[in-house]
Amino acid sequence: MSSEVSARRDAKKLVRSPSGLRMVPEHRAFGSPFGLEEPQWVPDKEADQASEVPGQYHLAMGLQACCDPLGKVSPMATCPVPRPGSSLHPTALALEPGHRRPVHRPASQPCLPQAAWCRRCMQCDAKFDFLTRKHHCRRCGKCFCDRCCSQKVPLRRMCFVDPVRQCAECALVSLKEAEFYDKQLKVLLSGATFLVTFGNSEKPETMTCRLSNNQRYLFLDGDSHYEIEIVHISTVQILTEGFPPGGGNARATGMFLQYTVPGTEGVTQLKLTVVEDVTVGRRQAVAWLVAMHKAAKLLYESRDQ
Repeated sequence: MSSEVSARRDAKKLVRSPSGLRMVPEHRAFGSPFGLEEPQWVPDKEADQASEVPGQYHLAMGLQACCDPLGKVSPMATCPVPRPGSSLHPTALALEPGHRRPVHRPASQPCLPQAAWCRRCMQCDAKFDFLTRKHHCRRCGKCFCDRCCSQKVPLRRMCFVDPVRQCAECALVSLKEAEFYDKQLKVLLSGATFLVTFGNSEKPETMTCRLSNNQRYLFLDGDSHYEIEIVHISTVQILTEGFPPGGGNARATGMFLQYTVPGTEGVTQLKLTVVEDVTVGRRQAVAWLVAMHKAAKLLYESRDQ
């Protein structure tokens, strides 16, 4: 891989969102496969201004519903959300109830998340007013009162620079994920040595396995070099054997991976086996396997978002 391509993959930029500063990849295609999309929400001032405009778009739980000219939600029709630069922008395309033909509405009628019109805390049902202010969880996007959404916790999966406000449930999840980013991710980036067997080959090759700096590729270096894109990994299974004397967890001996190669059919298999000769190397390899297993769980969560 050339240094120029590597620089493009690792390049980042600082952007400001309604939730705070984020350090994101300069090219979206090179984003981390473990990342999560920032949920839609708008500041109260913008929501209050938008609520004065009739015929708005509402976005609820990923479903888009159209409003009639009186501002009532119509369950009879759905409408696409216009994107900047598309043929629907700056005019939004909607379907009026009872009509099949498209009707154009001005782009001044905004598309806002359902939480923008939330009047009560989604946890304790407290009514929002001048004293009880509304807050948004930066992870799930739901609205809460200050008591139910007071914690500020790092949210690395959304690339936030500083800790951000989250509800109690999301804060607990984010704190657990912080351990992965603070400890296990460093283990994956450092790499470990394994005996690597590709497909049905009977001869393993000693290779160093590590995660790329942008977290998108698994590099395997030995007599040859391989790159496996993380998003194409479909199966991750830790291989174990026996139980230590006195009980405890089974001993990790390797990992079985299945992944697809773009442009080819079928699934490719890969087996990593811990080298037993060196004690220090074995300890590092086992730590790498555990970290990779955790990374796979985050990967599956990102796909299901």
